Amino acid sequence: MSLPKVIVLILNFNGKHLLEEAITSYMANDYQNFEVVVIDNGSTDGTNAWVEQTFPGIFVLRTEKNLGYSGGFNFGLDYAFNQKHADYVLISNNDVKADSKVISSLAEMAESDAMAGFVIGKVYYYNAPNVFQTVGKRYDPVLWNGGHIGNREEDEGQYDTVEERAWCDDIYWLVKREVWEKTGGYDTEFAFQGEDFDWQVRAKNLGYKIMYTPHAKLWHKESMTIGRTSVFKAYYDARNPLIVHMKHRQKREYIPIILMRFKGNIKSSPKLILKGRFKYLYKVWQGFFSALLWGVRNKKLL
Repeated sequence: MSLPKVIVLILNFNGKHLLEEAITSYMANDYQNFEVVVIDNGSTDGTNAWVEQTFPGIFVLRTEKNLGYSGGFNFGLDYAFNQKHADYVLISNNDVKADSKVISSLAEMAESDAMAGFVIGKVYYYNAPNVFQTVGKRYDPVLWNGGHIGNREEDEGQYDTVEERAWCDDIYWLVKREVWEKTGGYDTEFAFQGEDFDWQVRAKNLGYKIMYTPHAKLWHKESMTIGRTSVFKAYYDARNPLIVHMKHRQKREYIPIILMRFKGNIKSSPKLILKGRFKYLYKVWQGFFSALLWGVRNKKLL
């Protein structure tokens, strides 16, 4: 029996300097039926030419403008499933180093469970190779999408069991074709941040699961494209998760979240002012009120 076809999609925007390790590590995988495709999401740093020259066997799928995170990946998902007829797509950031068994481990897990819509594994900090960034996310009765499991813990085998997860981060995950066909992929309402949360909600509503395998490993350099503490990220972090709650939950469930975020912003504002982070603070509030405006327009707050 032939192995399922896996397309590894690496999204890149002006991150040429990050790609060599990501591509090289994926290409060193032991799986026997996969291809790596780089999505050049409107880059202006010569990514397209550099990849073609440095890695002649790697296909570059170029967009003429930056489609955002969700739009860029949707462009790649359409190519992988409709033109390359993939069974699975491994979605990946560009600021990573993958273990040589990551593809085979994810595919084995996916093939063992027909309702495994997304499959994830261990994510370590790149600069602390045995320290977890995440091995999935918890369910939270109020926040719904809870915190990262294992964050900043050393790997001592405590997460070496295959398990279903409530939620996860899409630093890398294997997506089943059937999930993409039934959900349409990412919602481009969430150009950056919150897009994985929203997609998971829609897939889970159809009965699909998020499965974790400890045998898949990857090292992440963390927010190298948009910046971990950037004002850009602050805006979307404040806006998009609230919209996910309003899209998919009842008013009695998301009103407490909105109030909690409001109080949190009030509490953090003096600290940000004292640190002189005025633009960051502005973007936090701008993102918050943008979410409220979305709620009004979509009759979620009326």
